[in-house]
Amino acid sequence: MAKPLFKNVCNEQVFSQLYKKWSKDLYNFIYYRYGERIGAEDKVQEAFVKLWKHCKETPPEKAKSFLFTIANNLSLNDIKHQKVVLKYQEHKPKEHTNVNPEFLLEEKEYMKKFQNALSKLSEGQREAFLLNRVEGKRHKEIAELLGISRKAVEKRIYAALDNLRKEIDGI
Repeated sequence: MAKPLFKNVCNEQVFSQLYKKWSKDLYNFIYYRYGERIGAEDKVQEAFVKLWKHCKETPPEKAKSFLFTIANNLSLNDIKHQKVVLKYQEHKPKEHTNVNPEFLLEEKEYMKKFQNALSKLSEGQREAFLLNRVEGKRHKEIAELLGISRKAVEKRIYAALDNLRKEIDGI
């Protein structure tokens, strides 16, 4: 068996011959397999750049396999990256809100007034009101939880609403 003339592809003439021999086939392979969106020309160039970087470890007879494997992997990585980009675009969080600073300030002030008004309610009124308005429970459920009649629950909730209206201006 004859020994190869060159041990690796670091020689410029060998590298140039490999480029002339395999670049068109490599381009066609990538283009036919993945289409135009991948950028087959770029993948061919990147594959040959990697071959040059690893020229000392690559014998000329293994260069074709190396090039096609690298180009295929680069294309697959590009496809995976495009999927990630598309997924992010679908779930991209809003970077802005339509709320102006004045509204936020008014909301804080209102919440302070509301908390203050809630603290002034009687224990029974506050409990019935919060169970109804915050937890969404019905009058019958609240009556069963508190062990009182439905009419008593209604009376407490309506009294709480009346007191809150008096305490908080602008409602």
